[in-house]
Amino acid sequence: MQAISHNLAIDPYNALMPGGRPTSKQASFLGQRIAQARQQAGLSQNELAAKLDISRSLIAQWERSAVALKTEQLLALADIFGITIDSLLGRNQATAKRGPGPVGRARHVFDRVSKLPRATQQRILANVEDALTAYEVRKAS
Repeated sequence: MQAISHNLAIDPYNALMPGGRPTSKQASFLGQRIAQARQQAGLSQNELAAKLDISRSLIAQWERSAVALKTEQLLALADIFGITIDSLLGRNQATAKRGPGPVGRARHVFDRVSKLPRATQQRILANVEDALTAYEVRKAS
């Protein structure tokens, strides 16, 4: 059997240990949200630390321990990840106070429509208005 040679001076953390030392401690809710958002943004702990101008070990501490982050840190994380602080804290739209407008599937459809070109939006809205008028006429008779 041939030994695997590996130069630890060049790469101290190799494929046999991709994530560092595993922890036996359950991450806090905020820590889990930070780690999830970081991974969705495609960032390593080192890359995130460089963007925030802090150490990688501090990022690891945030992800593993219950910590109280400063408002400026939460704002910076939300900006880097391209999400809101509410989202980072796990507060989804369902728990937030809902403003006027459609809900559920209708909201999802109209959010998608809002991203279309203006002319396409107008054609869709004309169809929706026609359907609403037809419904109101049927309801009135």
